Amino acid sequence: MLKKLLHYYDYSLLVVMLLLIGFGLIMVYSAGSVWAGLFFATPQPPAYFFVHQLMWFFLAIPVGIFGLIFPYQAYRKLVKPFIILSLGLLFLLFALGNTVNNAQSWFHIGSFNIQPAELVKISVILYLASVFSNKQNSISDFKTSVLPPLIVVMVFFCLIAVQPDFGTAMILILISTVMVLCAGLRTRHLVFLGGFALIFVLFFYNKFLSSNQLGRFTAAYDPFSVANTTGRQLINSYIAIASGGLTGRGLGHSIEKTGFLPEPQTDFIISVIGEELGLLGVLFVIICLAFLVFRGFVTAIRCKDVFGSLLAIGISSMLAIQTFVNLGAATGLLPITGVTLPFVSYGGSSLIMMIFSICVLMNISAFVNMKRSNSYEEGKRENVKAKN
Repeated sequence: MLKKLLHYYDYSLLVVMLLLIGFGLIMVYSAGSVWAGLFFATPQPPAYFFVHQLMWFFLAIPVGIFGLIFPYQAYRKLVKPFIILSLGLLFLLFALGNTVNNAQSWFHIGSFNIQPAELVKISVILYLASVFSNKQNSISDFKTSVLPPLIVVMVFFCLIAVQPDFGTAMILILISTVMVLCAGLRTRHLVFLGGFALIFVLFFYNKFLSSNQLGRFTAAYDPFSVANTTGRQLINSYIAIASGGLTGRGLGHSIEKTGFLPEPQTDFIISVIGEELGLLGVLFVIICLAFLVFRGFVTAIRCKDVFGSLLAIGISSMLAIQTFVNLGAATGLLPITGVTLPFVSYGGSSLIMMIFSICVLMNISAFVNMKRSNSYEEGKRENVKAKN
């Protein structure tokens, strides 16, 4: 089976993903070279973030290989273990979690930080794809087919939002929304869910967001009024992107990364790309990510298996939404949320899960292409028989 699949993988996904990862490693080195000496109590060498990101990449290789060769249909049997593990890790954060940037969202192991919320996104995608594919015949029954999985999603949303990591929690809701829309719900159910989600988010916004998180909205939409505090990041992001022009200052020549733009290797790496490589560098990243999203949705449309189609939709929407949220924060369209730019920003948990996701997408595409090829060959044989 594996030898057959090798002929049918969508290798364009692999090539573009590796291009982004390689480009990201270069930019992580450039963006974090100064910050490595400023961020830690004991200054680190310029290659600190680059070396760690490279180590995460090597750790991700076996995970990616597993995603490539493990038949996507078999993930149905792993949905419960994924969900249980994700829930367990989120609850364990309350006791053993490490706080980074005011959010208790990480496990600190040696010199590495692991973020369970990245696993949660994949787990929820697998769960919703499995549930909605199993209940296609009763999808119009809201109480039995739609409400129970949405309750599970809301549990994950609350556990992530109270860390607090409202950005990742909202991404989880948006991914779930796209999958629900594509699962075949009735229009009135969609309207009801949209209204309920809006009320719930507004309630959570008023009751549970800290003053620091609320201040991010002011920093996003009126940064110059808080230029000396929360608005400083966005203002320096504006300066970095604007000063880059079409071709940039040149690789390694960013000024904003030298202490003006906090942690430039993570949330605001696109700003450093814009300053050093200009609009052309930014367009390269956007076009590569857009290609992955486009090919993902093409795979979803071609896949006749509902589970595989919904799984591809979930992965593609996760990539698209996370990209939009990161770029939106760096350009002032959205509040700063601490969400990484897929494959490019420094962040091991995100890198591993994104590589795994694209490899699963390649696995789905291989089965789709193999079935399409078999159907084509069968059609040719039938035509030959009909002529004879």
